[in-house]
Amino acid sequence: MSNPRPEPEDQTLIELRDVTMRFRRQTVLSQINLKIRRGESLCVIGESGCGKTVLLKLIIGLLKPTDGAVFFAGRDIATLNGKEMVKLRLRFGFLFQMAALFDSLTVFDNVAFGLREHHMRDEAAIPGIVAERLQEVGLPPEVEGKKPAELSGGQRKRVGLARALAIGPEVMLYDEPTTGLDPIMSDVINELILQTQRAMKTTGVVVTHDMKTVTKVADRVVMLYPLPRLEPGESQVLYDGPPDGLESFPDPRVGQFVRGEAGERLRELARLRTTAAASATVAS
Repeated sequence: MSNPRPEPEDQTLIELRDVTMRFRRQTVLSQINLKIRRGESLCVIGESGCGKTVLLKLIIGLLKPTDGAVFFAGRDIATLNGKEMVKLRLRFGFLFQMAALFDSLTVFDNVAFGLREHHMRDEAAIPGIVAERLQEVGLPPEVEGKKPAELSGGQRKRVGLARALAIGPEVMLYDEPTTGLDPIMSDVINELILQTQRAMKTTGVVVTHDMKTVTKVADRVVMLYPLPRLEPGESQVLYDGPPDGLESFPDPRVGQFVRGEAGERLRELARLRTTAAASATVAS
């Protein structure tokens, strides 16, 4: 009798189980179930206000879900103590929407900040690491002595990426990485994200409105929808699949978002205005 085939190893690194997030009376995320595999590049898309950035903050433990649980490598991060949470966050790199550099520090000190703050490297080793990371994101050594105010928007984003990569993260989180950039610089950032995923074998989660980013960097796409515009009992996750399946997906809301078509949204706003006007007339 032959031995049974072994079960494939579970490659799930991050998992959200029945996650709901409320701020006072406003529910932003409801009953989200999501698994992110090791080495995967996931893009999270959706209209403003659907909870994309909140999702990133839940993954890294900056927010605690109102209900449900977030797991990293099989462990509920809500059960971690202070030291364990610090260690967990050192496994993440986070590129914030506006880069979030320290204005009073030079580029060198910004990139070195995590290494120094957490005593990850001897001071003698830091200059080499900073130079290497800046080179990886296409910035010359001359920028090391500059302050963020002296840089362009694209340069600040690249410094932010270099700072995130300096600690050698296992997971990279990107919050709207191309916002405010021209098309050429947006493509540069997208290429850097792609190169990071390939060279460092990181797991990536990218929150974006930019469909060019989705096309270029995503292995998988999840589309969220604002809760107030869903029917009762309808899932907030409208789409979960490969990028090339977005256009042909049967839910028209997915295609409308991908193509940037405002027709249905404009009709919805018109209906709201009509309802508000009718209510005002009755009240008077």
